[in-house]
Amino acid sequence: MFGYAGKIIDIDLTREKITVRTLDKRDAKMFFGGRGLATWILWKELGKRWSEIDPLGEENLFIVMTGPLTGYYPGMKVCICGKSPQSNGVIGSTLSSEIGIELKAAGYDGIILRGKAEEPSYIFIYDDEIDIRSAKKYWGLRGLDTLREIMRDTYSELRERELKRKKGIPKEPGIIYIGPAGENKVRTAAVFAKFTHAAGYGGYGAVMGSKNIKAMVVKGTGKLPDVFDPEGFKEKLLAIHKRLFNFKTFRAYGTGPGGYVVGAILSAEPVKNWQEEWHDKKSMSVAYFESKAWVKKYWGDYGCPLACMKISVLRYGKYKGAISDLPDYELQAYLGPNLGIFGPEDIIYLSYLADELGVDAINTGNAMAFAAELYEKGILSKEELGGLDLKWGNTEAFAKLMEMIAYREGIGDILAEGTYRAALKLSKIKGEDLTKYAVTVKGVAVGAHGIRSRLDFTNPISYAVSVEGGDHTSTADLPAKGETGELFAAFIDSAVICMFTARIGFANLIEFTNIITGFNWTPEKWMNEIGLRIIHLQRALLLLGGPDIFWNPVKDDDNPLRFYEPLPSGPFKGQTISREEVNDLKKKYYTEIGYDEFGIPKSEVLKKLGLEDVDKALEKVRERVWKESLL
Repeated sequence: MFGYAGKIIDIDLTREKITVRTLDKRDAKMFFGGRGLATWILWKELGKRWSEIDPLGEENLFIVMTGPLTGYYPGMKVCICGKSPQSNGVIGSTLSSEIGIELKAAGYDGIILRGKAEEPSYIFIYDDEIDIRSAKKYWGLRGLDTLREIMRDTYSELRERELKRKKGIPKEPGIIYIGPAGENKVRTAAVFAKFTHAAGYGGYGAVMGSKNIKAMVVKGTGKLPDVFDPEGFKEKLLAIHKRLFNFKTFRAYGTGPGGYVVGAILSAEPVKNWQEEWHDKKSMSVAYFESKAWVKKYWGDYGCPLACMKISVLRYGKYKGAISDLPDYELQAYLGPNLGIFGPEDIIYLSYLADELGVDAINTGNAMAFAAELYEKGILSKEELGGLDLKWGNTEAFAKLMEMIAYREGIGDILAEGTYRAALKLSKIKGEDLTKYAVTVKGVAVGAHGIRSRLDFTNPISYAVSVEGGDHTSTADLPAKGETGELFAAFIDSAVICMFTARIGFANLIEFTNIITGFNWTPEKWMNEIGLRIIHLQRALLLLGGPDIFWNPVKDDDNPLRFYEPLPSGPFKGQTISREEVNDLKKKYYTEIGYDEFGIPKSEVLKKLGLEDVDKALEKVRERVWKESLL
């Protein structure tokens, strides 16, 4: 199996039993790796009882998966999966971490955690040595302290052992970990690496915390698996690097310029809980950010020629010492204009706090803006907010609210359920429908890219029909089997590679895949078979849902209500999208992707893809959706 280690670690935390499973070659060819393979594992293990599985219960699986291109393609990612506490489906949540290459060098393609550890623990992997170790002394630590303490202890041990083996001084191990939010099973908790990297979408930090796992530390000293065509690999890799080195603006600034451009030029940035999408604040320019903080310009993950992440540290002022990424665009937007904040120091500080607390800035920022709008409209009082004056732009109040969410204190306990579930709960308390203020799709906050101006995300159904809801890294498009939609995103997350370094054309990516694996695929085979199989299986699990929320595609394949309101300001003032257009595009998408008129995968398509058992499981969904449609 070229490109694959051929083994997966399966850890039963309840029984403290560790098994190394052989990766089935047929599974690899049918689902590739990463997101695809993890979704298949989840279906095989939990599919028959999916609707009953509590994402934060012991039965859920926490899966860390590499892909066949991990370690070979420029940049380093790992994919985190499980039943999502946000969508009740499956989200392929990736983050940059050397844990991917360390896993492969240790001889494994992934890790499955099941059950729950009796006490706070962490997983330690050193080649063929796999341990479940106590994490009592790390439990409760925030981000930087967690990273510092665990790395100090494990690296000193590895250094001593490697020197005894006369292997020299080792590079530090790969690590992923959670903060207090994950420990407290906050549904917007993320899984972190290197402090500034996070797998945010999906809420998998809460799944990791529900299993009493604080971190995973991996060190591999072996070589990567062989590739099918070594000479072709070297030639193609060099060509890709040369091409990526020419992305000069992106290499210099990453996504940082988006803080100004997406708002001022594209009119597509969240401002005050998406009440607006335009601003012309020069303070949001990347140059202004750099004038306020020390910035390390080129800091890349293993094998990455883009080095788009820019580390920043505040040098002066009341937030002096706060360290984060620049921030990247998503954090700039969701912890900035989305909260009515336009000062670089304030945004860097809130980004630092999100990393420290272990929350996903997108989903948590979304929830905080939701609460702020309710406060603005007089629906939530200062007393109900624990004394917080949650006015737009009040950095200190939002910082305190973020802490309340991470520790589930007061109103934070409700918001810790994520915006959509918080809206449902508060609607019952207040006796009115508050979901109209929730800018989410399928329980997931939409990315910081609006659709009303049609300049950023240009398709009105980008979020509405995606199998990953509001996840902006896996949006739908037309044609459904084109290179700009969720079938392509499924390739990225299954490969497992970075969406930014993957900008070399899909035909080139498939060629590189064949050089590594020897699969002899074509772009058409991916779009019509492999990728389609992954998307249909994800769609099925999303619709099976449960146990607390079930999605009906007839009404839930839709945009947030806010996106139907006309833009109130800027050069695109008055522009919006219509339900008629959305419904027409949905029908077209359903036809092209292989869903029926209700948005459910067709039996004949599932059978053609070898998913007959999935088709049978969807019978109850078809019956439920049909009955609800008659009401």
